[in-house]
Amino acid sequence: MGAAAAAVIELRERHIVAAFRDAGATSESTARLPQDLSIGTHGAGWRILRSNAVVRDAGDGRFYLDVQSWEAVRRGRRRRLLILGVLVLAFAYWYLVARR
Repeated sequence: MGAAAAAVIELRERHIVAAFRDAGATSESTARLPQDLSIGTHGAGWRILRSNAVVRDAGDGRFYLDVQSWEAVRRGRRRRLLILGVLVLAFAYWYLVARR
């Protein structure tokens, strides 16, 4: 259940990022209202993007996508997944081969 929820949140994040990117809202001067982009501001995806400074407040209810922050978040996630994969493989090797 947890992996499914994480996948849904990630899809929602990508939808929000794509909406800002497609609208060209990638700087304070091009910031847009979320309702103009047909995105909600109450879900977990929105909260995560806001807390990671991927979506930034430009004032007057307008927001914009910080592309560099989004790329940094994605790199960090890929790095954590790679590390987790290596740990799983190391444990599997130890369990199946090294314990004998």
